[in-house]
Amino acid sequence: MNLHSHMMNRRQFSTLGAAVGGMIALPQPALRSLQAAKQKADNRHGTLRITNIEAHDISVPYADWISYQLQHFYGPTQRTVYVVHTNHDLIGLGEGAKEPVDVQEKYIGSNPFDWIGDETSLSLGTAMYDLMGRAAGVPVWKLFGQRYRHLVPVGSWTVSTQPQRMAEAVQQYSSQGYTWMKYHLSPFENVFDQLEAMQKVAPKGFKVLFDITMGGTNDHIPSLLEDMAAFPIAGAVEDPLNEKNIEGYIELRKRSRLPIVLHHSSQNFTFDVLRRSADAYILGHAKIGDAIRRAGLFAATDAPFMLQNVGGTITRAMTVHMQAAFQTASFPFHSDTETWKDDVTEQRLEPVNGLIRVPQGPGLGVTLDLEALERLKALELPQQPKWIIKTQFANGAMLYNLADPQQSIFMVRPDVRRLVPLSYAAPVSTEYWDDDGSNAYRQMFARLERDKVVLEKN
Repeated sequence: MNLHSHMMNRRQFSTLGAAVGGMIALPQPALRSLQAAKQKADNRHGTLRITNIEAHDISVPYADWISYQLQHFYGPTQRTVYVVHTNHDLIGLGEGAKEPVDVQEKYIGSNPFDWIGDETSLSLGTAMYDLMGRAAGVPVWKLFGQRYRHLVPVGSWTVSTQPQRMAEAVQQYSSQGYTWMKYHLSPFENVFDQLEAMQKVAPKGFKVLFDITMGGTNDHIPSLLEDMAAFPIAGAVEDPLNEKNIEGYIELRKRSRLPIVLHHSSQNFTFDVLRRSADAYILGHAKIGDAIRRAGLFAATDAPFMLQNVGGTITRAMTVHMQAAFQTASFPFHSDTETWKDDVTEQRLEPVNGLIRVPQGPGLGVTLDLEALERLKALELPQQPKWIIKTQFANGAMLYNLADPQQSIFMVRPDVRRLVPLSYAAPVSTEYWDDDGSNAYRQMFARLERDKVVLEKN
């Protein structure tokens, strides 16, 4: 995949104005496709109207092999599954964050086609597009215009943890059909120890996207990236600098052998895209209307991008349809669906050689598993209490910190607590110290609550 872009010509520049304007500018093929879908829906069902929205809160267990590290980082997570009913017995599916009742009520009584380019809710907007497609008997991608790809590249995801567990993640995901894996670097682990372990087990062509989460360590980033690039498994680097440092991104892109990916944009993907600050871009949980606008901008500048919308198969299906229809959405997307053990749909969208086939059924192309929905609604997962991060330096010194799943950002950006400067390349190894009932644990826990961080000779 060629992540490097080309200069804009005059025609592309004129298209850009429409793409970033205050209103959603849909290309003519998309408008024609939407008009045809609306006509089909009206002919088949008459005037559609939303009559009821069911909001189901579910808990989903992590896959067994990755549960240990995800549970320590985040504890159990919840999401809301929406089942949207109409006056013609059609239902639409969406999922994501819990929307307030007043937001849900905005959809009641409306026609799903009123929500083209929805900018109110990604979750409910997904359900609207599912309904539009089901009513017209067409897959969702047709509601965005032409299809640019039948097979959509997808990546897998994990957290930064011990080298042997990172190697296991590469083995697990490659066996499941993934060829890309993303994780946030953490200064509690040595990135080169991780790279060596992953490289030993990685199939040829398997790549890793390293998320540096906009810095926070005392590393010299150009030097760090140069050393990381020596490993064939190194694929690309996300957010290596502070989001406001556009000039730094431009310079780093010139110096780095690894493609630079920008996720957190201080310019809302406008000025920074025009300046060619990155080789590829990530839209995280963008509402549908905003994603359409940005897709136009990225196409006008020939910039690869992907949608990062975390969720289950419902979310993955919507993302696949959008990535299929957006011209330059060729960078492997992330939904993290692979990290959960269960789901509420009868279908699973699994990759082959890193690619997912776009569903061809009407709407999203997935159906609700009512039994699974009820099972996950009733599921109560154990909470993860605070635990101790026990880090040993090569010289024997010991560093202790308190990890809190309610503040998971600390694991990748410990500088948020302003305690101690760290490095991704420091010669360290880390253990997860859970409450083992010992006096030593209780005493260290009390010290950390009082002193915030402990550093001592071993």
